[in-house]
Amino acid sequence: MPEVSFSELIKGNKPVLVDFFAEWCGPCKMMKPILEELKQKIGEEAHVLKVDVDRNQPLAAALNIRSVPTLAIFKNGHIVWRKSGVMDADQLAGIIQQYK
Repeated sequence: MPEVSFSELIKGNKPVLVDFFAEWCGPCKMMKPILEELKQKIGEEAHVLKVDVDRNQPLAAALNIRSVPTLAIFKNGHIVWRKSGVMDADQLAGIIQQYK
């Protein structure tokens, strides 16, 4: 599959869950196994991405990301859902279902 840019991916009709994180953030590290579990639960229903806010400062600033982890669901180029903090895979799967 050819590599797709972030802006192209979020414009699609498939929900895209983005985990905005930082390497130095303890709660962000807790999200990694949760997102792996989520990916197994939802399969191809949605994309799951991680974006390092320190390496992508212009994007984080443009989206007003002020705390990490911040989770956001994009669909058709717009944020349709957003929340800061750690959530479990079942909660996230349920939220993604709402935007399929």
